Amino acid sequence: MGRGVNAAEFRSAGAFGSQGALSFVAATMAGLTSGGGRGVRGGRDRRGLSLGGSMSEHNKLIFMAGGKQLSKNLTVYQAIQRQLMLDEDDEERFNGSDLPNDGNRFWGDVFTITYQKADSQAEKGSQGSSASLHQKSESCRSVSEAHKVSLLDSILQGELPCDLEKTNSTYSILALLRVLEGLNQLSPRLRAQAASDDFAEGKIVNLDELYETGTKVPSEEFVNSKLTPKLTRQMQDVLALCSGSLPSWCNQITKACPFLFPFETRRQYFHSTAFGLSRALNRLQQQQGDNPNTGSEREVRFGRLQRQKVRVSRNRILDSAAKVMEMFSSQRAVLEVEYFGEVGTGLGPTLEFYTLLGHELQNARLGLWRSSSPYDYSEMEIDKNGVIHVDSDDDLPAPQELNSSEDARNLVQAPLGLFPRPWPSNVDTSEGSRFFKVVEYFRLVGRVVAKVLQDGRLLDLPLSTAFYKLILGRELDLFDIISFDAELGKTLQELQVLVERRRFLESTCGKDQLEVADLCFRGAPIEDLCLDFTLPGFPDYILKEGEQNTIVNIHNLEEYVSLVVDATVKSGIMKQVEAFRSGFSQVFDISSLQIFSPQELDYLICGRQEIWEAESLVDNIKFDHGFTAKSPAIINLLEIMAEFTPDQQHAFCQFVTGASRLPTGGLAALSPKLTIVRTLEWGEYFEYKRGNRRCG
Repeated sequence: MGRGVNAAEFRSAGAFGSQGALSFVAATMAGLTSGGGRGVRGGRDRRGLSLGGSMSEHNKLIFMAGGKQLSKNLTVYQAIQRQLMLDEDDEERFNGSDLPNDGNRFWGDVFTITYQKADSQAEKGSQGSSASLHQKSESCRSVSEAHKVSLLDSILQGELPCDLEKTNSTYSILALLRVLEGLNQLSPRLRAQAASDDFAEGKIVNLDELYETGTKVPSEEFVNSKLTPKLTRQMQDVLALCSGSLPSWCNQITKACPFLFPFETRRQYFHSTAFGLSRALNRLQQQQGDNPNTGSEREVRFGRLQRQKVRVSRNRILDSAAKVMEMFSSQRAVLEVEYFGEVGTGLGPTLEFYTLLGHELQNARLGLWRSSSPYDYSEMEIDKNGVIHVDSDDDLPAPQELNSSEDARNLVQAPLGLFPRPWPSNVDTSEGSRFFKVVEYFRLVGRVVAKVLQDGRLLDLPLSTAFYKLILGRELDLFDIISFDAELGKTLQELQVLVERRRFLESTCGKDQLEVADLCFRGAPIEDLCLDFTLPGFPDYILKEGEQNTIVNIHNLEEYVSLVVDATVKSGIMKQVEAFRSGFSQVFDISSLQIFSPQELDYLICGRQEIWEAESLVDNIKFDHGFTAKSPAIINLLEIMAEFTPDQQHAFCQFVTGASRLPTGGLAALSPKLTIVRTLEWGEYFEYKRGNRRCG
């Protein structure tokens, strides 16, 4: 090899047969999964950061194609394919071509790749530039997270995350659909705001209209019947999955307008792109295996997923989970759980582990969640230095201290779902403090939730809709409180309406009018409510330093409501949410969840609650070994199951499957299928065997 620029030519054989193409796919996959079996799309370090483009690595050679430098983290095929896709996108954008790519250019053209020795000075300069860009991106990310905008502002003012020019008619159509879908989701809030404005102006005197939900356009109306099959076909392209060369529109449209696709299609896209190559191919194989029409005798199998077996103590679930997640959450292997002293292994014990862990994380003594029961909160005092003093009997336990079955039954009462308990900003955050443990528990919750999604398990942890919004990076406000604390949310909304009424009266009649002083809350003066500047339900949480004993009146009511909202859904829970998102991102990128709604996230994590009917149960249950769907015992069983209450359904599912809720898709999604067999008595068994011998 001489000095200077060298070149190598790669000609793609246009006469690739099906067998050759599959061999090439296997070779490509082998190249993508180098380095510990982690794919280029999904490789991460133990902190959840991308492995691509490490600044500590030194390039001895630089590869160029078409005048552009190629990434050393890509295979030759992947680098060329991505460059072709970018070129074709540019041609479509500037020439207005809408013709699809048929792949002839890739298989027929000759591509020249040049390489040269890397200049150390240039490399240092590029590394310094990249480092500054990385710091700038991190700074921008922190600023964007600190200054989040509301959903309505993001819809009306935000730009679509796609490469389309704003002058393109397609961009305008997508933007309009996004606005309409967003307004549809916000319609209950907009109705409440309209009722609040009417009350402030004196048009109505009854506040019942604040809580009228009205109707919304069904989400199915926004689904595009032409884009959905196109995206489905792209996800079934093994070559595109192996090379990471899905068309750019797949990622851009699903992020910009996820409502254009049904939930099942978006779930399939999520599993195909979020967890790396090996899991995407494994899931595609499972789908093809479920459909006998797609299989073939010459089908190439790509191997099974790597599995990591762990052994835990049934009496120390929380402690075991903390250690397991710390060691294995960032790895790609599927976790399988065994228990000390027990012989069971596989899916059942693993599902039971996540169910038991979900119950442990709801323990009131941990101090993680709000509760509708006042007895769930520990008595504590906060001194002027921010140090919490808790009664010794109620001190927050470390994971290894929370082991008894009595503690496991002491669950937080949250009928509307779990939401973080607020903690004051001046609380002691040093290592070993009570709040430090709370933050670490939320980091654990984030890891567990992400691992559940990655492995396709279920977690019995009923999070509230508002908390799912925080997971998705959305900002909460006054109207979200009612979704996890109905009484507090309703009270704050009515107090805010009085604030709006006072503003209106002061702007039209002056400040010294008797009407302002006569404003009442449900017939009582504001002073008679005996409110002070402490957080409702948390008397040691001081909203305004030095004024905790100040009585709230009509004149300082606006400040009081604002401080309560901030403590409840913003500053009081900010560190806990950040810890959750940090723990989650150690497993996979949390931004992958942006294509789902809060309700859909609940389906993915906790499973779906369905109504059981005898007719549908017959179709989703297998009967064998002496039982049929018409057996009297089976008919009676199905009738009883159809009458189950939700709690009875949960108990039945946990007894049968190990998880208290069914996966997305209900009974039909169970794998293996739920099977009911007949147990024969000894006399019946003897007659059965003798009859078989006679028939033989």
